[in-house]
Amino acid sequence: MGSGKASLEGPIFPTRLIARRRMFRGLGATSCLVPLAGRAAAQIMPPPAEEAGWLDFRYRFVTAEGRVIDTGNGNVSHSEGQGYGMLFAQRFDDRASFMRILAWTQQAMRRPSDSLHAWRVSAGPRGRADDPNNATDGDTCIAWALLEAGERWGDPALTAAGTAIAADILRLLVRNAGNRRVLIPGLRGFEETGRLVLNPSYMVMPALPVFARALPDPAWLELAADTLDLLRTAHFGAWGLVPDWMTVPTASGAPAIWRNRASRFSFDAVRVPLYLTWAGLGQEPAAVAAAQFWATNRQVPAWADLTTNALANESAPSGVVAIARLAIAAQRGGGDFAAMPPVSAAGDYYSAALTLLARLAWRDARLGRA
Repeated sequence: MGSGKASLEGPIFPTRLIARRRMFRGLGATSCLVPLAGRAAAQIMPPPAEEAGWLDFRYRFVTAEGRVIDTGNGNVSHSEGQGYGMLFAQRFDDRASFMRILAWTQQAMRRPSDSLHAWRVSAGPRGRADDPNNATDGDTCIAWALLEAGERWGDPALTAAGTAIAADILRLLVRNAGNRRVLIPGLRGFEETGRLVLNPSYMVMPALPVFARALPDPAWLELAADTLDLLRTAHFGAWGLVPDWMTVPTASGAPAIWRNRASRFSFDAVRVPLYLTWAGLGQEPAAVAAAQFWATNRQVPAWADLTTNALANESAPSGVVAIARLAIAAQRGGGDFAAMPPVSAAGDYYSAALTLLARLAWRDARLGRA
């Protein structure tokens, strides 16, 4: 990152490699990925303030069976939430909670034909997977958590499970869009005639070097490079922001906002600057544009319409505010961590998850004062 304060020994995917990605086809991905400096991220114990955030999150949103409840969406459960819960439990060395969340995830969400997971389970004690389609971000976070947990606790079974999911992400969810390789959001419903539907926030950039170490393949670097290349062209509206949902031609051409959804930078797209900053890529245009947008608005708006340039009347929840402060700190070369909202300020599951993710990303990137 430009501040020189990140805990990465340079960007995970160096710019010079991104610009010349085709030169690296056929090379082992791990030779081009820069790991976290010092101890692996899985071994870094966050300080007490974050541990209190995890305990608050666990108390409010994780059942005794290990189910993560989306309180803002009818108390359903998503593979995304299970992945976040596992990632948090691993980071806080809470193995008992991790294993409970994993056991429920495997029992309720595991698809029979591959290593991926159904994306949603209905509410209630007898909840079932009411849509067998997967969600790529959920599978990515589950695999990321498993691989870091396997390293932290020296458990080869966890490592093997995470590697299997990563292998199926690469095998089943990568598509070609012109000369780029991209991740589709799920196995079904995102391939239209002549174009692909993408959700940019489903590309969890900090997970990719973990995948590349577990499953060496040059495709990880190509996928990361092509994603950044795509994000550099996916800027819309007066602020040049990435949309929640967009389409890309399967042949060639520029991305466009997907007209089947609101043309917004909103609760999905806010994770793009989160993941970029976490991966040491906070100077990428998509992260810079988001930080500038948030810095110029007195109140962080809940959304921006990228077609009309209208802003929401309501302020964003605390989880989005946390990401805004993370992104702004990355642009300013650091900031005051005390200004980050606590997890306890979040009114629902998703805002709490975003807050804790942003707080962990801040610590991993060492963006400023404790």
